[in-house]
Amino acid sequence: MNIIRPINENDRIFLIDGSAFIFRAYHGLPPLSRRDGLPVGAVSGFCNMLFKLTEELKSGERPTHIAVIFDAGSKTFRNDIYTEYKSHRPPAPDDLVPQFALCRDAVRAFGIASIEMDGFEADDLIATYAEIAKKSGAKVEIYSSDKDLMQLVGGGVTMIDPMKNKRIDREQVFEKFGVYPESVIDVQSLAGDSSDNIPGIPGIGIKTAAELIQTFHTLDNLLENAHTIKQNKRRENLMNFADMARLSRQLVTLKTDIDVETPLENFILNEPDIKNIADFLHKMELNQLAKRIHARMGHDYIPESLNMPVPPVQPAQSDLFGMADLPVISVLPSVVTENPYRAITDINDFKNYITEIEKIGYIAFDTETTGLDIISDSLVGICLSHTAGTGIYIPLSHKNTEFQIPINDVLSVLKPVLESKSVLKIGHNIKFDMSFMKQHDIHITPIDDTMLLSFCLYGGKHRHNMNDLSALYLNHTPISFESVVGTGKNKITFDQVPLDKATDYAAEDADITLRLWLYLKNELIHQKKLGFYEMIERKMPDIVSDMEMSGILVDKQALTALSEKFLQESALLEQKIYTLAGTEFNIASPKQMGEILFDKMGLTLNGKQKKTSSGQMATGVDILEELATNGYEIAELILNWRGLQKLKSTYSDALREHINPKTQRVHTSFQLTGAATGRFSSTNPNVQNIPIRTAEGRLIRQAFIAKPHHKIICADYSQIELRILAHIADVTMLKQAFINGEDIHARTASEIFNIPLNDITPDIRRNAKAVNFGIIYGISAFGLARQLKIPQSEAKIYIDAYFAHLPQIKDYMEHTKQYAADHGYVETIFKRRVHIPDINARNFMQRSFAVRAAINAPIQGAAADIIKLAMIDCDAFIKQKYPAVKMLLQIHDELLFEVPDSQAESFAGDIKKIMENAPLKHQNLSVRPIVETGIGTNWNDAH
Repeated sequence: MNIIRPINENDRIFLIDGSAFIFRAYHGLPPLSRRDGLPVGAVSGFCNMLFKLTEELKSGERPTHIAVIFDAGSKTFRNDIYTEYKSHRPPAPDDLVPQFALCRDAVRAFGIASIEMDGFEADDLIATYAEIAKKSGAKVEIYSSDKDLMQLVGGGVTMIDPMKNKRIDREQVFEKFGVYPESVIDVQSLAGDSSDNIPGIPGIGIKTAAELIQTFHTLDNLLENAHTIKQNKRRENLMNFADMARLSRQLVTLKTDIDVETPLENFILNEPDIKNIADFLHKMELNQLAKRIHARMGHDYIPESLNMPVPPVQPAQSDLFGMADLPVISVLPSVVTENPYRAITDINDFKNYITEIEKIGYIAFDTETTGLDIISDSLVGICLSHTAGTGIYIPLSHKNTEFQIPINDVLSVLKPVLESKSVLKIGHNIKFDMSFMKQHDIHITPIDDTMLLSFCLYGGKHRHNMNDLSALYLNHTPISFESVVGTGKNKITFDQVPLDKATDYAAEDADITLRLWLYLKNELIHQKKLGFYEMIERKMPDIVSDMEMSGILVDKQALTALSEKFLQESALLEQKIYTLAGTEFNIASPKQMGEILFDKMGLTLNGKQKKTSSGQMATGVDILEELATNGYEIAELILNWRGLQKLKSTYSDALREHINPKTQRVHTSFQLTGAATGRFSSTNPNVQNIPIRTAEGRLIRQAFIAKPHHKIICADYSQIELRILAHIADVTMLKQAFINGEDIHARTASEIFNIPLNDITPDIRRNAKAVNFGIIYGISAFGLARQLKIPQSEAKIYIDAYFAHLPQIKDYMEHTKQYAADHGYVETIFKRRVHIPDINARNFMQRSFAVRAAINAPIQGAAADIIKLAMIDCDAFIKQKYPAVKMLLQIHDELLFEVPDSQAESFAGDIKKIMENAPLKHQNLSVRPIVETGIGTNWNDAH
């Protein structure tokens, strides 16, 4: 061992930015877990980096001192200076959290000093140690590519970019910043840093900042003489935001005077103890790297920790840090035991299992319940799995066994784990399980959802239920729910299922969920979709669960009156239909209707009659609409009758049946993967398709009311899909019209029909509106003609004129169609991927439908992304400032809130700003979204 001595001019200090390397290792490699489930992917990459480094130190000019410097925590002295510093950064990924401490253990195992201090960032410690070394005349090399450290370069301090194996000296700093190291702080103070939330001066980037500092030499001199700058906007910003630049300087300046706890002298380089390294690597089950360590020390050493056979592995895909041979533990269990699933009916056994979970850092979690009603049904059991190929079931309220732990005892043990930020909870459609846990005041966090992982990867490609995913990706068909509870008259609730059958089914659910997570999370990283998942989809289950549990109040008497009204109006329509038909018949029967319309009345379409595949006369909506367009009054009356019947059965009758007796509210269930584009669908009841513009639809919305002393607030993105189209297709006319606040449909009519704006009539505007929205959905001349009730030739003229005046839209459509054909998918501006399986289908109808879907998906998908981003920001804002407010419903581009009377006006104004700014934080849109808000005692009045 080397003797500790004072630092002198002959020493060479090597300072490694450890925190940066942990994140590089984590994001650069696929997930990796030990057999017990502990995530070690980042640890593996970090250890390979350390091993590579120690090997390189054998050659060339060896350092005399070496240390790895880490960030101690998220809060530092900079947060006291500026509370918004790094405030927008998301927390570390849940499977990375337990690996921070392991990486520190790895450093110590390699015999290197591991340094951190509360209240300071790694960069500040590196700066302080570099300053200490400089004062002693020693040379310093900083092993990092972090631009913030470049202010330290010079005077015996250089940097090494380990990823590029490139030395960074004064000239390289100049290439990066346009100034030399001594001026980097001034440039950063002006430009700010969005990644750290450092404000800087608006409108000034690195290049402009460098030019200004080159001219004025220092930040202080620039700010004192800002009034001499010719450019008006730049001069105004420098004068108005001078204090922000000075604040930014405080934030970007690294501290060089920390009273460090560990002296620099203690970093002296010692020969590594290979035995310690090998033991640590075997403990982490990093067997390939351990073999390389063994090769250095001979083959007669067997580490103490190696007491189990190594599981089968599959090769990694990455070569980061020279790790092409890095093993990844298989998703599937290496050994299938006779009884991989068991029930736990003893509290001590359960506590022991929980202790294992806390060590591992993640757990697959599922619930079994008496039904699907998150308000009225109850918990039957809990299923867990922390190791692929195994699972447990904890029965709580089975009726056919006395051997179960009291539910309160189980939940009191489980609650700390489910709410622990250091244990990741993995579920499949975990929104459902979160709601049942909220019944017991347990709020699950953090979470991963395998259904949503699959949706982010393969939206539009296939379904995302667990059984389908298991068959697709695990080549395994799980036990079906029907085989356990039965079907029809013989169906039982889960609390009646025998414990052995319940255990096999439930524990397998948790096991399959864990195995799907191991596969899908890996794929998410490989396909670079982790960022999108983290930004949007991962946050949806908790927010939507809260919405579903809040429910919305409906006026039962108003619904009853509506049902009676629809019944009476239907009866009047029936009499008119019978009169035109010359006889009574069952209007709800397609067969009888076909016989009346086509056989008895002799109706035709262009002299022809269409039949279904079964040989009956076709009487679908499309046929009836075409007949109505051709002037057949009976067809229009039948369509109106069908509409009333649907409104009555789907809404005015059904909504009453869905009023929960406990809450007197309707609790719809939102399907998070309901549409490939990311749009929600809803069931029990379906509130997504209530007609917006018809008088009957408005009457139904009137029945959705606020509770006493509250108001309903509706916040709706105005024409969001057209705004998105204007942005992504770069349509100058549309963008300018939106920016100017013009009536977009009147402006479109003026352009395509060559009519002055003042001469646009309501009918002409309506036609332009139909074209505007129809184009988004790939409408044909036939479809537009039917919608506007005009000849098809006239509809074609409208569409041709539209594309002639807005050629960018045609270009967008052709480009998108070709991209989908080449790749099999399209993406939104927020990087949601929507697969289009039939885009190259041989069948013309399938292919045509796929083309329309491909053209629409980037637009509708972006709208879905925007409303979800709004929900995320609204949820956070409500919890912070308006805890009495409830977010009730998301209907396409619209959010509904229930707000106390006294807060309604202020909330409406605040939420408008929140929603308008939500997408702009993630995408620089050329057309700003506009949100319209309304306040009322019911949904219709607020809309």
